[in-house]
Amino acid sequence: MRALFFRWDNGFAALSGLLLWLAFPGGGGLWPLLAVALLPLLVTACRAPSALAACALGLTAGLVHFTLLLYWIVIVLSRYGGLAWPLAVLALIFLALYMALYSVLFALICRHLCGRLPVWALLWLLPALWVGLDWLRGWLFTGLPWMDLGYALYEVPLLIQVSDLVGHHGVSFLLVLVNALFLAFLLRRRPTGAAAAALFLPVLLLVGAVCWYGQLRLAQFDAEEERGEGRRLLVGVVQGNIDQALKWSPAMQEATLASYLAASRQLVAAAATAGPALIVWPETALPFYPQPDGRLEPLWQLVASQRLALLTGTPWYELVDWQSRLRHYYNSALLFRPDGSFGGRYDKHHLVPFGEYVPLRRFLPFLAPLVETVGDFTAGEIDRPLPWGPLQAGVLICFESVFPALTRTWVDAGANALINLTNDAWYGKSSAPWHSLAMAVFRAVESRRSLVRAANTGISAFIAPSGRIGARSGLFVPWHDQAEVLLRSERSWWVRGGYLFAPACLLLVVVTLLATGRRPAGATRRG
Repeated sequence: MRALFFRWDNGFAALSGLLLWLAFPGGGGLWPLLAVALLPLLVTACRAPSALAACALGLTAGLVHFTLLLYWIVIVLSRYGGLAWPLAVLALIFLALYMALYSVLFALICRHLCGRLPVWALLWLLPALWVGLDWLRGWLFTGLPWMDLGYALYEVPLLIQVSDLVGHHGVSFLLVLVNALFLAFLLRRRPTGAAAAALFLPVLLLVGAVCWYGQLRLAQFDAEEERGEGRRLLVGVVQGNIDQALKWSPAMQEATLASYLAASRQLVAAAATAGPALIVWPETALPFYPQPDGRLEPLWQLVASQRLALLTGTPWYELVDWQSRLRHYYNSALLFRPDGSFGGRYDKHHLVPFGEYVPLRRFLPFLAPLVETVGDFTAGEIDRPLPWGPLQAGVLICFESVFPALTRTWVDAGANALINLTNDAWYGKSSAPWHSLAMAVFRAVESRRSLVRAANTGISAFIAPSGRIGARSGLFVPWHDQAEVLLRSERSWWVRGGYLFAPACLLLVVVTLLATGRRPAGATRRG
């Protein structure tokens, strides 16, 4: 019987991983599946005959989910990172195993709580458990909060407005709550009357409140748009679509700069009246160190002649020790002003482990080719926004848009808009650029800031504070466009304190585990 359990129930756990992939962008985008995607795992975890069986279920679901979600890691490491593809596949497996550990914890704790809590309490503790583990994954070992559950709703503005109160974790909580409701009905064997109402009505009221709040906030933004309220800045974006394998070639450096300059001139020339006040180029659009370099003269001429500013990604270095010629290298964003000066520089703060630096590289020498390919960078600090006219720009470079805390730091520093410079060419033609766009949408909603996204190969986009996506590019095509960007100074509830929702969920689960640790299983399951 136990062998039969493992065969069938692990199949159901794998189904959860598959349904999650089908619900996410890149796997199908069938987001309504999220209402039931976790149910197979929840049911099997609750009836697991042992803790070991529950761990196996969580591992199965997590491995299926994260292997399908993160398959593009093989493209990054083998095609651009210099690793042989068998090593790249091995790296994917190890990464999926690490991510699946959180699914293992979820299944194990789920089994523990199922036997010790009344069903009504279980209904609310399971979403808190999922969200708490998501938060933990986004914090431990510098964090990897890639595509938490709620991100799959990035194209459903009605349901994500609550993010300005409790962040994207609040959306994940709601999705797990719906799954837990189905589980509760199964555990109570289809309850009727007062028992059913006690389970169903609170969830229905919460879902209704989220929809009502979403409709209210969207209507407010629509009304503001119709009245033309708020300060705005006309911003242009250029997507160069430069081949990652060629952009760092010395022979291509001037051609790369020329292509960005040509597209920027087209953007200015196409303006019906006034051109953009700011043009944004992607991460490392300048494929050389700009200090000092005579090749930048055409760029200076452009910004001076058009009286605009230009923000671009570029590598940067600083000489630390004159005697040893020791230099620190940075992945930076640099603001060029029409008066011939630099308006500010931001050095990327949250570097990519094993991409921009190797943690514990002394003990991992076989991963040196990764850093040799892209550089060994030093982390910068978030200080003050980059200013241009009324704009106070908070800059997020590459996957910094994945980390909500960085957005909150920029807003607290005075940023009234966000600009995300990225080079998603590393991902190839995979689902990863869609994931990046989805997570960027939530940074806009959480902070109630416009977000301008400039990507080398896509997806570039203009995202409103409501999370609605305006003009957007395709993948691996040259593209340029401009839009009026709303500048907002208000601090959302999430910025002021709502970001604590997820760690509070984790704390609640820990307290519950301590309280139920010695309670015999099955004592309160029917409550």
